[in-house]
Amino acid sequence: MSQPYVVDFDPVAFHLGPIQVHWYGLMYLLGFFFVAVLGEYRRRQGRLPVSRDALGDLLFYGMLGVIVGGRVWYMLFYADIDWIWTAPQTLFKVWDGGMSFHGGLLGVLAAGWWWSRKQKLHFFDTIDFVAPLVPIGLGLGRLGNFINGELWGKPADVPWAMVFPQAPDRLPRHPSQLYEMLLEGVVMFVVLWLVSLKPRPRYLVSGLFALLYGCFRFAVEFVRVPDAQLGYLFGTQWVTMGQMQSLPLIAVGLVLLAMSRRAPTLPLAARG
Repeated sequence: MSQPYVVDFDPVAFHLGPIQVHWYGLMYLLGFFFVAVLGEYRRRQGRLPVSRDALGDLLFYGMLGVIVGGRVWYMLFYADIDWIWTAPQTLFKVWDGGMSFHGGLLGVLAAGWWWSRKQKLHFFDTIDFVAPLVPIGLGLGRLGNFINGELWGKPADVPWAMVFPQAPDRLPRHPSQLYEMLLEGVVMFVVLWLVSLKPRPRYLVSGLFALLYGCFRFAVEFVRVPDAQLGYLFGTQWVTMGQMQSLPLIAVGLVLLAMSRRAPTLPLAARG
């Protein structure tokens, strides 16, 4: 029987003089790059009636929303709250990992709402445009988690189980980061991209995004070890913070899909 694969990567990709460039940060940069390229492709298809410069503003604000929202949410809900008065500088150490999707999502929504008001566009026309692009960043972010050897899964005897040296033992475990990369990244991107190839009713793409992510994240949490500082919630051995924060997304997704049945379809705009 072959030995399980040991996940033991150097989290530092390379050095620029005294500066360490981490794989985790590179994954975010790659995510933003692909979102920008595909966003411009969708804009030129007429999916959103704005100029290239306006789209650039949206992507920039969205990037800030991901970083600020994701980091603040993680530090408030997943980290030991003592950091506020003992080490407040920890908030800015994004390169060490520790980003929350739910916080990043709220940051993107806030940025999209503000930008949509400036452009005099319906908020959900903007979000429907952005939704198919987000899974790229999600998948690359999970790959960054895998390289860092963090957010590992529960012990398992499946053939693809892996050993994470950062775990408190040498037991083979579910590579839950790769599960999430596949579901939240690859599957969601393919589904949302294919669905959005044709103009769709307002709310449909956003609702599908929320529903798929909520269901995928809720399911993977069953084989993922909860954050040590939180553990399982409500005295159970299965309810996690990730699941609790995903339930509202599932509900919102269902509501948006229902609303889409009577919503207008945004016509294709002229290229600009």
